[in-house]
Amino acid sequence: MGLVEQMFVQPAASDDGVALGAALAPYSDGNGKLPTKAMRHGYWGPAFDDHAVEKALQTYKIRYTRLSDPARTAAQLLSEGKILGWFEGRMEFGPRALGSRSIVADPRDPEMNAKVNNAVKFREWWRPFAPSFKKEAAPEYLESAYDSPFMILTAQVRPEKRNVIPSVTHVDGSARPQTVEREINPLYYRLIDEFGKITGVPVIMNTSFNLRGEAIVHTPTDALRTFFSSGMDALAIGSFLVEK
Repeated sequence: MGLVEQMFVQPAASDDGVALGAALAPYSDGNGKLPTKAMRHGYWGPAFDDHAVEKALQTYKIRYTRLSDPARTAAQLLSEGKILGWFEGRMEFGPRALGSRSIVADPRDPEMNAKVNNAVKFREWWRPFAPSFKKEAAPEYLESAYDSPFMILTAQVRPEKRNVIPSVTHVDGSARPQTVEREINPLYYRLIDEFGKITGVPVIMNTSFNLRGEAIVHTPTDALRTFFSSGMDALAIGSFLVEK
């Protein structure tokens, strides 16, 4: 509407956001000063190193491959139409998967929305999936919302790009984008960048790593159980790849 130049909404703008309020409350008492630096990410949850991941894989006797470059391998699989679980780094805070506990897929396939719904999410057909962009590429695809790190704002996809990324463009031409910065999440940024190098489209479909009615996966065991309970093709988990 052009009424404001910038808008910020913290990523857990519901009951779970009370935790942020509790942490900030002492700063607002007396002469305390609230932080003036903008919140740029929500990666405040736990991480699991390769030792913990490999232990889980071995406990459940799962075959796996050790990867030298998880981002490049995952990007290649995405370009081949595979649906991937992506379990990397510290877990996100809030309701959105932001590239640490995500299910990712190729946004160029107009049928991918239905494929992910049928294979993994088991939710209503009309509910849209979100795109993750390299931040600097977002203006090429979107009419606004170039700074949307938390996948909360909506934007119109440029008309000439709607057929390029159909599976993440809603019926009204809108999208709920996540803009990804190299400095904030280097590995997830590289996944999008490598996919862009292969396909010419630096955008991927991103939805939360969970089945319908369940919480986003937390531990390696959660990820493995969800992976084998769904129609995902592969799982990039730490430095390892699991395939069906």
